[in-house]
Amino acid sequence: MHQLANNTLSNEELKSFEMQFKALADSRRLHLLNLLSIRGEMCVCDLTKELDIPQSKLSYHLKIMTDANFLHKETRGTWSFYSINEKHVDSILSEQLCCILKPSK
Repeated sequence: MHQLANNTLSNEELKSFEMQFKALADSRRLHLLNLLSIRGEMCVCDLTKELDIPQSKLSYHLKIMTDANFLHKETRGTWSFYSINEKHVDSILSEQLCCILKPSK
């Protein structure tokens, strides 16, 4: 974890935050998170219909969100089901990150 005393982040931590914020910087991916937060776990087949995008584009967005650790993926047979990784989302939206990015007083 980072050093709270002086708010200094390592290069690895900075790259991790960059990847995560890039993942959130897209309206389709935010829509995806919003939909999963309302409905809970969903199958790719249902997400494709709800978001009205081809499965190939949806897979691209799902991979970005999964790689950034925002989503859990579970494969059952031929279908993949996605849900929000609540623990990770909570950590990104926590006071901890707020304290890193605010000036020290």
